[in-house]
Amino acid sequence: MGITDYLCQHLQQKSQDILNAMQLVSNTKSLLQKLRNEEWDNFFEELVSFCNQFEIDIPNLGTRYVQGRGRCQRDHITVKHHYHFDIFNAAIDVQLQELDSRFGERIMELLTLSSALDPNYAYKSFNMNDICTLADKYCSLDFPDQEKISLRFQLKHFEVDMLNHPKLQRLSFIAELCQGLTEIGKI
Repeated sequence: MGITDYLCQHLQQKSQDILNAMQLVSNTKSLLQKLRNEEWDNFFEELVSFCNQFEIDIPNLGTRYVQGRGRCQRDHITVKHHYHFDIFNAAIDVQLQELDSRFGERIMELLTLSSALDPNYAYKSFNMNDICTLADKYCSLDFPDQEKISLRFQLKHFEVDMLNHPKLQRLSFIAELCQGLTEIGKI
């Protein structure tokens, strides 16, 4: 829960930039996968230590796991195996599936490309190629072919404008950028 809590706390911050948020999502997926694949033994040791510290009874983990009446139960499933695979791994799999459904490859690409429009940090993430890819791949119906061709040249002009107009240099949000462009007569 600590791994996903860190992500949740950061995603709730309004000042979070898109690229940092996407990196956090990617890191969270990696950490969860590592926890699932490599850290069961450490987790289990901490769990046993916690139970011993607070005098919580631990079932005999080497015994056969019986579910319900156990008639069709396989003999080789132990209580420890059940906790490891049916609970621990299953819980992590649910978290990974949730992250994948909310932040799939296409969404991650869309958000990463969209970050090229972010006016934060003096347009540090401004990237003409990403903006053109965004327009072509995700907004193709909004841009006729002729506009797609002229977009690159318009973005070159914008790059010069953002360096020369003080109203465009200290913006934090795309809405402020639109307002600034309107004020200097560019929209």
